[in-house]
Amino acid sequence: MGNYHVTLQAAYVVKNVDDVEDAISVAISQIGRTLNRHGMEYVDIDIGLTICPKCGEPIDCVLVVARTALVGVLLSMRVFNAESTEHAIRIAKATIGKALKDIPLEVVDVVEMRK
Repeated sequence: MGNYHVTLQAAYVVKNVDDVEDAISVAISQIGRTLNRHGMEYVDIDIGLTICPKCGEPIDCVLVVARTALVGVLLSMRVFNAESTEHAIRIAKATIGKALKDIPLEVVDVVEMRK
């Protein structure tokens, strides 16, 4: 049995926002409220990064069109006593997915934690 740190990426839609900063703020607030309501204060929330195709620099993973934003959010948690990396991923997806229904989740990173 191993302990893992699993990071998932979620595509989160936010409506009625003015700009990128507003979209980020609302997304983190809404996701945090939903996770806390389900007793998941242990899930870390961060905004994903993507590479700018023009300059090659990392930028926030947010697209705002017509006051609606698609925000790439990173959700990470520690999974204890998992049988394997795949088992840790299934546990993280099931745990977070239970609270964030209908939100697509994709694995970004899994790191085994040393004891």
